[in-house]
This record gives sequence, structure tokens and C-alpha cells, in this order.
Amino acid sequence: MKPSILFIALLSAAPLAQADTVSDKAKELEPQVIEWRRHFHQYPELSNREFETAEYIAQYLRDLGLPLQTGVAKTGVVAVLDTGKPGPTIALRADMDGLPVPEQNDLPFRSHAIGEYNGNEVPVMHACGHDTHMAMLMGAAKILTEMKSELNGKIKFVFQPAEEGAPAGEEGGAELMVKEGVMQGVDVIFGLHISSDTDVGVVEYRHGGIMAAVDPFKILVKGKQAHGAYPWLSVDPITTAAQIVMGLQTIVSRELPLTEDAAVVTVGSIHGGNRSNIIPNEVELVGTIRTLNQDMRDQLHKAVHRKANSIAESMRAEVEVTLPLDYSYPVTYNDPALMDKMLPTLHRTAGEGNVKEVKAVTGAEDFSFFQQEVPGVYLFVGGKPVDLPREQAPAHHTPEFKIDEAGMKLGVELLTNLTLDYMRGEE
Repeated sequence: MKPSILFIALLSAAPLAQADTVSDKAKELEPQVIEWRRHFHQYPELSNREFETAEYIAQYLRDLGLPLQTGVAKTGVVAVLDTGKPGPTIALRADMDGLPVPEQNDLPFRSHAIGEYNGNEVPVMHACGHDTHMAMLMGAAKILTEMKSELNGKIKFVFQPAEEGAPAGEEGGAELMVKEGVMQGVDVIFGLHISSDTDVGVVEYRHGGIMAAVDPFKILVKGKQAHGAYPWLSVDPITTAAQIVMGLQTIVSRELPLTEDAAVVTVGSIHGGNRSNIIPNEVELVGTIRTLNQDMRDQLHKAVHRKANSIAESMRAEVEVTLPLDYSYPVTYNDPALMDKMLPTLHRTAGEGNVKEVKAVTGAEDFSFFQQEVPGVYLFVGGKPVDLPREQAPAHHTPEFKIDEAGMKLGVELLTNLTLDYMRGEE
């Protein structure tokens, strides 16, 4: 065999041997990962209130010998594995917060936690899988720490609070982490999300936008109050609001190039009036916009203002449009070049036939703020039992939500192998 061919063969064999090693380590660690996940699931905390969760993670990272920061973006934890050798800095992220959802399933470790949300006492549940995300990143941190002598560069383990949105009047989440400098010096970032309707063992990816930008909005329609028996004496904000709702729906269907990407305008709340025979002064509409590229996002924002103002003027009413309302997430955008570079890692880790390219979803993720700073890849990892029909899988953000814990092993392997392979590629 010629030396050049031998060299190439050795290079291609190295990742395969690495994958076997990581798989063995992940299998050995799997019972511990499940134990961590069950602890987090039983004791969830709401956004910016993840105090006990953060301390649990911080103590574990200290036990690994990693220097860390606590209280990042309120309650976040960031640890750094420094190999002492030159190389890239790679960030791995997991989100930490639960949701104000009452758990309704038969898990022996189900949540009975109570928290405060918008001034009200509410049940709290990990109804989106963030408990699994933390456990998987802890598993990857252990494996990578044990492999420190084989690594080069640095790894940042980012445990992020408030992905579901900070409480009213507070900052939080990935946006605040970026403001506080978490991404300084980072070259790339990887993250993943468990999926309750994707088979265990499957990883899903997409080039470009994989999750939508989200922009909540409020439209206040101002009219003139009158008796319901004499509507001609009013400037009717209810009729005006109804026409605005219908007009907003034509933006997506008649103004946007839907063969390029999907978009959504949803009005989720209408408030106005208090009696059947009184036309009120005001009606409030609250809704959300979802887009998958910046051009369509800009176009939709302009169109919402134009539609609301034009319809109101035609009805002799006035409007105040607040867009975005209280928060705004960019598109979760997988850098195409980085995605291409890491695809062989997905195939080798999950196995041929278990790597699926998927269409974008109109859900949103504040991981997108990290991706605005550096190239990043965000993936979905299967958490559905393979024998459960997809239509029967419990949805995220619902009281019935649950996942098959067997799916977490692949998540641990992916976070680990993505890191190792990126490091190798930058040597």
C-alpha cells in the first residue's frame, strides 16, 4: 500500500474508533444520565428561578474539576474545559427552565413542584424536555473531561436559564448570556432538543433556518363608544378589529413567497367590551409572527403596520401597533458550511438510515441568539418509543408530555462527537 493511501486510511479509521469509544462511554454512563434527568424532572424550576437546578449542576461540574461561573444571566452556569493546547473554542448548550404546566402522567418521578408565574401560584413541569438536555450535556462533559489529554483547544459547557422567556419586566435567556459575554472567544456552538414525536435513535437536521423567528405583537384599536342600539353614533373598534384579523391573514397568503419558506401570523387574544349593548372605546389584539428568513420577516413586519393602519383609517378608527411586543427571537439558523462539515459526524454517530433532513418548524428557540454571534448547529434527537405511533406521541408543552429515556444516549454521543470531530478538523 502506498504511504499516502495508508495515511488516508488511518485518518478515516480514527473517527470510527473514536465513535466506538464514545459509544461505550455513553452506554456506561447512561444509568447516571437517566438518574440526573429524573432528578431535574422531579424538581423543575421556572425561568430565571432555576436556583437549585443551577447549584446541582455547578456542584457536579466542580466535582469534575472544571472552573466555572455561576449566576450568569441570573441563574446560568458556564464551565470551561481548557486542554492547555492551541485549538478552537467550542460551546455546548443546554437549557434549564421548566414551564407553568400541571403534570398529568403516571411517572414515579413526576413533578409536584409549585412556582410563581405572573404573580400567581402555578404547578411547574419540565414539559419540553429541558431536563433531558441538562442531563445529556452533563454526560458529554464527563466524557470529554475524561478525554482531556486527547483534546486541543477549549470547551464551554453552557447551562442556560430562561429559554422559555424571562418573567415580565426581567431580562434573561440566551440574549442576556450574549450581553454578558458568554460567547466571547467562542468559534462554534452546538445544541440539541429532544423530540417527543421522533423515534429514539434518530437525529434530525436542516441547513439554514430550522426553527422560526418569533415576534409577538399587540394592536390597540381605538374607536368611539356608543349604545349598541345606535351603532352609527360609534366608531366601532370591534368591527374594525375583526377586519384587521382577517386582513392580517392575507399577508402570508397573498404577499409572501411561500415557495421559499413558511410564515405564520396568529392572533391569539382579543379583548374588548363588557356588555352586549355597549360598543366599547377600545379593542386589544395580541398575536405572534413566525418567519424563517430575515427578508420575509422584514416584509411581514411592514405589512402588519400597513394593514392595521389602513383598515383602521377606512373605519374612522385609530390603531397603535407594538411590534415586537415584549421579546423577539431571531431565526434558529444552522450555518450551511458548518452543517456540511458535521454531517459525517451525524451519520457515523447515529448510523446510516437514522439521520433525517427535515423541514423547518415554526416553533422558536433562543439558541438563535448564540448563532447570531458564531456559526452554530442545532439538532433534534428522537425521544419517542419506536413502537408508539407518531400521532399518539404526547406533545411538548402539554401536561401529558413525556419521552423515552433511551433517546438520551444518542444525545450524549452527538454532543461529544461533534466536539471531537470539530477539534480534529481544525488541527
